[in-house]
Amino acid sequence: MTKSQSIIEVNHVSKQFEDGTYALHDVSLQVKKGEFVTILGPSGCGKTTLLRCIAGFQVASSGDILLNGEDVTDMPPHMRPVNTVFQKYALFPHLNVFENVAFGLKLKGVEKTEMIRRVKKALKMVAMSDYEYRNVDSLSGGQQQRVAIARAIINEPEVLLLDEPLAALDRKMRADMQIELREMHKKLGITFIYVTHDQEEALTLSDRIVVMREGRIQQIGTPTDIYNEPQNCFVAHFIGESNILDATMIRDRRVKFCEQEFDCIDEGFGENTEVDVVIRPEDIYIWRKGDGIQWAEDVDPDDRVPKGNFTRLYGTVTTCIFKGVHYEMTVQTDNGYELEVQDYHMFAVGENVGLLVKPEDIQVMKKERLCNTFRGVMKEGNKVEFLDADWEVTERMAERFQPGEEVDIEVDFGRINLQDDEDDGVLSGEVHFILYKGDHYHLTVRTDDGDDLFVDTNDIWDDGDRVGIKIAASWIRLYKTEKTNDETISKQA
Repeated sequence: MTKSQSIIEVNHVSKQFEDGTYALHDVSLQVKKGEFVTILGPSGCGKTTLLRCIAGFQVASSGDILLNGEDVTDMPPHMRPVNTVFQKYALFPHLNVFENVAFGLKLKGVEKTEMIRRVKKALKMVAMSDYEYRNVDSLSGGQQQRVAIARAIINEPEVLLLDEPLAALDRKMRADMQIELREMHKKLGITFIYVTHDQEEALTLSDRIVVMREGRIQQIGTPTDIYNEPQNCFVAHFIGESNILDATMIRDRRVKFCEQEFDCIDEGFGENTEVDVVIRPEDIYIWRKGDGIQWAEDVDPDDRVPKGNFTRLYGTVTTCIFKGVHYEMTVQTDNGYELEVQDYHMFAVGENVGLLVKPEDIQVMKKERLCNTFRGVMKEGNKVEFLDADWEVTERMAERFQPGEEVDIEVDFGRINLQDDEDDGVLSGEVHFILYKGDHYHLTVRTDDGDDLFVDTNDIWDDGDRVGIKIAASWIRLYKTEKTNDETISKQA
């Protein structure tokens, strides 16, 4: 993106509050003139804080923000060429529609004839021309939303910031307003930056989507890119429905998951490399095997199933729910994996079915991590300190290090034991993120000191559950740590 195209530049912005918590971590973003960009993420991810920093209602702790190439990081809101539409609209109840929309022009001392012309134009643009003298309290939520937008655009800002403006509306009204907002954006030709936690809303409205999690940008891309080419498990899980599975990249264009090898189109991951795969439920073809009939591999019992030498899976339907347009089903494969499938045809619970996925519908992703890694210090008596706690290690591991020596530590995801009673653990924490991976759950557990552990388990936990954390001595691996030229190189002892 060239500088001439960019109206907004957010460069390495972080925001730390007085209590020491960070809402934003080294966020960088460029927005083109006339673009509709949506900042998307769950509650608490930092999306509203980022919007407020752009608007000037909050000041970044570090980094800078440029509008049209001018540094506005410390500029007050009223001096920035942006207007904001808030979730609660902030209309003046003692003023009618016309007076609410005209408020900003009155403050600027705009001549009355010009004011009337611009108010009428703004109201026409939001389809509120016949409501000029109505009391705002008599309007519906959707109508109040339109008035708030009219008031924001009447000053002809270069950028319109919208902070979850449709959150208070019912589902039908939100869908209607999404269409109107998109049309409004085309008519106005100005830059929209829109904050929401609603994935469908983001996919419907946006030229580009910025996915955030815990103050960090996870991915930036078009709606198609975000949906079809997620860069990590969080994006794949958060945007739409997904089957996310552990896999091994055998070689270019060949991947193994669900204990079988499949053709794919991905390259460059190496050979025999641990990866994740994402398969959307609507991309899985499903057909009936029939009453005791085993279909030959080159025969398709249903014309909807692609012909070709594709790898098949077989299993049994365990749930089937009608979703209005399609059926959403869970299939338990014969080799023990659960897959979500969406199809316009209904397959009853208990039916034996075949499953097929085409190579281009298998999305391979690099794993974010292969195990838990920590930095620790050896202690006396076969102990190592990490995560602000002392842990027993095997005598064989401990004898290779001296007390006080720094070590790197690895613990596999499946070797962390979670306890129902948090007092039963060496540490306590809270389940923070849950990802189902076909035959097990992959959890993020945040300790009370703010450290994250990653746990594979077959037990069912809920987001927010308090847990105790145990790690057996035999599952803690220690590595020598060598420091050379300020770089840390770890190798197994």
